[in-house]
Amino acid sequence: MTDLTGKQRRHLRALGQRLAPTLHVGHGGVTEAVVGQTDAHLEAHELIKVRISPNAAVDCHDVAEELARRTSAHLAQAVGRMVLLYRRRQEDPAIVLPGEDGA
Repeated sequence: MTDLTGKQRRHLRALGQRLAPTLHVGHGGVTEAVVGQTDAHLEAHELIKVRISPNAAVDCHDVAEELARRTSAHLAQAVGRMVLLYRRRQEDPAIVLPGEDGA
């Protein structure tokens, strides 16, 4: 998995502005259930927004990095308690990043 370029991150952040959080990480932190749900949402949507509860016992950036690592996703943005994750779908990807496929 290659790192995203700055231009690709900006593109994903622009797409993510209109997204509503589809997943919430609670006080339990990153559990197997949260990882499974994140994986399913990434497969369905490629780009998801995750809200981290103020009750979470761990640091928001640690949660973001762990979710990205455990789901093989890119961490496009982590601001406050919101995280934007991206993982290209293997079949029929919907998001084309700048610099990919002639874009």
